[in-house]
Amino acid sequence: MSRVHLPLNALRAFEASARHLSFTRAGLELSVTQAAVSHQVKGLEQRLGATLFRRLPRGLALTDEGLALLPSLREAFGRLEEAMERFEAGQVREVLSVGALGTFAVGWLLPRMARFQAACPFVDLRLSTHNNRVDLAGEGLDCAIRFGDGAWHGTEAARLFPAPLSPLCAPAVADRLNRPADLSAEVLLRSYRADDWPNWFAAAGETCPTLKGPVFDSSWLMAEAAEQGVGVALVPTAMFQRALAAGRLVRPFAAEVETGAYWLTWLKSRTPGPALHAFHDWLKQEALAEAGQGPMSGDGPEENPA
Repeated sequence: MSRVHLPLNALRAFEASARHLSFTRAGLELSVTQAAVSHQVKGLEQRLGATLFRRLPRGLALTDEGLALLPSLREAFGRLEEAMERFEAGQVREVLSVGALGTFAVGWLLPRMARFQAACPFVDLRLSTHNNRVDLAGEGLDCAIRFGDGAWHGTEAARLFPAPLSPLCAPAVADRLNRPADLSAEVLLRSYRADDWPNWFAAAGETCPTLKGPVFDSSWLMAEAAEQGVGVALVPTAMFQRALAAGRLVRPFAAEVETGAYWLTWLKSRTPGPALHAFHDWLKQEALAEAGQGPMSGDGPEENPA
């Protein structure tokens, strides 16, 4: 099969002319003369054997053939431009689509985002949030950060760090709390995990009272409700360090319970690329720097075979 030589200059001249409906304005955009644009378009029309524009006294109008060509051409130029933008300082930028729990994204990842960009400038991070229910394949994600025991069907999982739960509340509520049993007089905000409060009360050596507080699908929402005085939230305190430091939330008791950990997950059927390896390594380094611990357990993505 003979190779097709695309007349890129002529195609660009046509696309710009179709956008402006003017050879003159297209020439200004492309830094060439009106006559040069008209010549390129005419040559393209001859090559295609079709008229792309109707020349009018005050501009241009696309013909049916021009209208048929334009969408595909715009898409092609858009994809080419996107591919060119991936090159930065001689290095190809790799897109990494990450799904993260909203609580993790706001409470842990975003405050460190500038450090990630500095450490891994070749990664073009695309971040979306979820509430621990995520379809990696269906949502086109390269990886997802989830909370639990690391056992999700069809996925590999690398443990990042634990996230013990402890009660947090507004300062005015904390003033009423002297011992864990005092929580029985407060509204206890709940997550979709029904055992969280019973497990915490057991760790605190108390009997769990009847739970009647509202249920939330996000620890971040629950903590926001607690900050506004709605009740007491049982949440991963590591995700709310800024609110604690600012005094917007108070941790009235030291008792905590570990019900799971944060994990980086990816599909077993998808081979991790350099961007995912870099993201995983950076997550581990940040967690270690914060905890001051040795190497964390859990394997990361295996390197691609040579």
